[in-house]
Amino acid sequence: MSSALKILQLVHTLDPSVGGVATSVLALSRGLARRGHNIDIVVLDEPSAAWIKNVDLTVHALGSGLTSYRYSPVLLAWLQKHGGDYDRVIVNGIWQYLSFAAWRRYAGSSIPYYVFPHGMLDPWFKETFPLKHFKKWLYWPWAEYRVLRDAAAVIFTCEEERLQARKSFWLYRARENVSPLGVEASPISPNAKSEFLSRYPQLQNTRNFLFLGRLHPKKGCDILLDAFARLSSRESTSLILAGPDQIGWETDLRKQVERLNLTSRVIFTGMLQGAMKQGAFASADAFVLPSHQENFGISVVEALAASLPVLISNRVNIWREIDADRAGYIESDDLEGTTRLLERWIGTPPVERETIRQNARRCFEQRFAIDRAVDSLLRILNEPRSAQ
Repeated sequence: MSSALKILQLVHTLDPSVGGVATSVLALSRGLARRGHNIDIVVLDEPSAAWIKNVDLTVHALGSGLTSYRYSPVLLAWLQKHGGDYDRVIVNGIWQYLSFAAWRRYAGSSIPYYVFPHGMLDPWFKETFPLKHFKKWLYWPWAEYRVLRDAAAVIFTCEEERLQARKSFWLYRARENVSPLGVEASPISPNAKSEFLSRYPQLQNTRNFLFLGRLHPKKGCDILLDAFARLSSRESTSLILAGPDQIGWETDLRKQVERLNLTSRVIFTGMLQGAMKQGAFASADAFVLPSHQENFGISVVEALAASLPVLISNRVNIWREIDADRAGYIESDDLEGTTRLLERWIGTPPVERETIRQNARRCFEQRFAIDRAVDSLLRILNEPRSAQ
């Protein structure tokens, strides 16, 4: 067994409503801590942030920084003072000051740093937001290019992310590695399903599709509603839209629901956590995510852990693994593809549905359980520098 490491995780925020990065950082950190490694997390959150209070790890909250770039002179000063106390440093995310500060502190030093881009090099952003991409190009050569070039390893969470990342910027150099994320699969409590259904009794006797994620155009929620409206079935079906509304899109989605005459069949729950989140998984017939861009899909993996078949687009980067394990269905990220996802599942015979549920859990255990993710990450962190 390798000796214990003192590891510093750097991440912009631990706010769970922002996306899966916070969840994955905490899961990996707890997994590493269980192996006897010492973990500190530095975040650009306010020390009073509610989501930090119950974190069972050492968290240094340095304040949110300035502008959308999150510039923080406090961060670099902290790294200069305390950064030498660590054996390894892991940077989560790019395009904000956090990664550049890590480069300024650790490039050329004896302490190796590693970068998880978490999908932020996906060419989808270049195609969808060309003006933002142009601005990034102005910034790229003197900042993020160097951040990636000088890292001991740039860690992609799946092979698809690694391949896609090469397409965004022609000036690109990195020591690439692939290491999956994982989630902690706690057993669903016996009362979770009944508590969830008692809050949403209209879901009692229907086959429920569950969307769980941010209400954001990137996730394809609007397409999902149109596809759900097309669903012709003799069985009663409902759609659960569970997730935070960060950009005020829920109002538009509710108007779309009314226009499609789906008011009695579509449930908005807001963000779910704890037992209510478990109850949603337990009450669902299948999980659905027709996203236009999804680096990894923590919620997809959480669904697999709950033995829930996943119906996803081929823009969710772990689609190849899902397809190989027959843990769900894959289609294109448009209206026709999303309609096919729902219709294929409704048309799947009960015996085959049960097989896919078993496959979903097996896929999780063999690929995405947190211990497998920790094993993979430790292999990278313990590689000799010359091998990286």
